[in-house]
Amino acid sequence: MSYILEVCADSVRSAVAAQEGGADRIELCSGLVIGGLSPSPAMFREVKRNTDLKIRVLLRPRFGDFCYDEYEFQTLKEEVEQFRELGADGVVIGMLKPDGTLNMEQMAELVKTAGGMGVTLHRAFDVCRDPFEALEQCVSLGIDTILSSGQKCSAWEGRELLAKLVKRADGRLDILAGAGIGPDVIPELAACTGVEAFHMSGKKVIDSRMEFRREGVSMGIPGFNEFGIWQTDAEQVRRAVEVMVQLKNS
Repeated sequence: MSYILEVCADSVRSAVAAQEGGADRIELCSGLVIGGLSPSPAMFREVKRNTDLKIRVLLRPRFGDFCYDEYEFQTLKEEVEQFRELGADGVVIGMLKPDGTLNMEQMAELVKTAGGMGVTLHRAFDVCRDPFEALEQCVSLGIDTILSSGQKCSAWEGRELLAKLVKRADGRLDILAGAGIGPDVIPELAACTGVEAFHMSGKKVIDSRMEFRREGVSMGIPGFNEFGIWQTDAEQVRRAVEVMVQLKNS
């Protein structure tokens, strides 16, 4: 078996930690606290300068649903082209129609624009109407990976569907298990689903270096700590890698 560990990183420091921990690749984004948005070209270049990891870039123009208007679609298309030219190994995309099916016309155009890059369908898959239809559509488009929690809040909760997806995929594309992934859950999830690719953030919350703190001022979603920094923990990644090496050798 050939196991893959992808780490979702929304900062250069998190990408460096992912490499220190032994990850195979990163999914680079911004705004991980709201599910991830497109990163800046400057962040991408800085990650390239400071790591040797393969990079798939999450492209998502905004928080919310995955039903995009023409402005948002054109933005996505330009981002695919931009990150292809910058040397990304792949892009992570997903678009739905109002009825919950994949927007095949938009997806086909983005896959074509991606050229030779790898393409992952992100967790728009987890809110689509028919996961098996979507899987077959991904195969027809040439998409090589589906990131999924099995249409549940965590991959462990969605393990039954993940197992069915792995069986249906039959090696035609990778099922990348994401949501709630860590070193403790990987062995059992691999055993009951057959999944060989795992997606984790391995995040920890670091206290801000700010000494002066203006309390009671929210910069975004109410209730979030403005002085807590989300960052990938190299040790969590390292433990996950060790678990996967044990699985491979067992």
